[in-house]
Amino acid sequence: MSVAEGNAAQPKRLSRGEFIALMGTIFATVAFSIDAMLPALPEIAAELSPEDANRAQLILTSFVLGMGLGTLVVGPLSDALGRKRVILMGAALYLVGAALAFVAPSLEMILLARVIQGLGASGPRVVSLAMIRDLYSGRAMAQIVSYAMLIFTIFPAVAPLIGAAIIAGFGWRSIFVAFLVFSVLSVGWLALRQPETLAPEARRPLQAGRIIADMREAMAHRQMQLSILTQTLIFTALFGCISSIQQVFDTTYGRGEAFPLWFALIALLAAPAGPVNGSLVMRLGMRPLIRRALWLSAAAGVGTGLYLMAVGPGQGFAVYFIWSVTVFGTAAFTIGNLNALALEPLGHIAGTAASLMGALATVGGAIGGALIGQLYDGTAVPVAICIGLAQGLAAVVMIRMPREAVDD
Repeated sequence: MSVAEGNAAQPKRLSRGEFIALMGTIFATVAFSIDAMLPALPEIAAELSPEDANRAQLILTSFVLGMGLGTLVVGPLSDALGRKRVILMGAALYLVGAALAFVAPSLEMILLARVIQGLGASGPRVVSLAMIRDLYSGRAMAQIVSYAMLIFTIFPAVAPLIGAAIIAGFGWRSIFVAFLVFSVLSVGWLALRQPETLAPEARRPLQAGRIIADMREAMAHRQMQLSILTQTLIFTALFGCISSIQQVFDTTYGRGEAFPLWFALIALLAAPAGPVNGSLVMRLGMRPLIRRALWLSAAAGVGTGLYLMAVGPGQGFAVYFIWSVTVFGTAAFTIGNLNALALEPLGHIAGTAASLMGALATVGGAIGGALIGQLYDGTAVPVAICIGLAQGLAAVVMIRMPREAVDD
């Protein structure tokens, strides 16, 4: 385990196991906020956008867009004010957005509330990553993130089931109440148990000139530049799959009623990718794992699209299902490793660097994913092919990624 520079005098830490569980739960706020909405999309479309069902997908991407925009701010704030305070501030904004979405009378107002909710979610999402970087670096950080991502990837297995149960019992608007409860519990755990990881003497003044200088320093690193571009393409693929997956199961394959169970199975099958990556990354390194995952996924995406085109509408469900598992598994083999690569030389400005990287990659991925989702034409053909092309381009970018410094 390596201790990040600039934090020699650390407060008492949580045990490694509790820390991983806590970080995974904080990460899961994002997964829950997206995946629990999936079973509600048909009812939202029928009630608020009957003329264009595809518009209901924006419930997902508007949240991601808000999260990306907020990401640009919360990192510098956490470098100046400390990690815990900014997480709590973000959680408060998240609660406001969820409450507004619960009472919103139109799709447009819900989309605005979801942007606010995403702005709030950016605090826990990004600052928790900086918190990990305060305590770990290099491959050790990648390992911690991989294990935390296991919780993040398992949670989607239950999120749609929770959403479906809430819809059945209380209506789709009550999902926003579940967001309120989950946020209070997860952030409350952090507030009560996790010591502040950024010592006062390591904090950086909240000054525009200093923030701009820190961002310039971060962007001067080749690892940061290529990580942002690669993550943008990976998020484009992931959000494109998530945006369209409910419609594919329902409209294309007539499996809408069982969709939460199918989605749970996808999440459970993809979940082992996190611990497998955590084990392999210490031996093989981050770059080789990222490249191989992306090349395989790119071939799978394009191949799936061509196969579905050949067999015709309504056919090839098994192939589409297996391919969906690979999309989620690829995220587990790449996102944590890319974050660790980018932040490896930037521990002294981890908050700002994580914010910049997360903002650009998330906003770019949200826009790209929304565009792919809107290509849904009753089949998964254009979605799968475009996702495969995005992953292939990401693999090409990774060819230029510098080697990481091995952390002994």
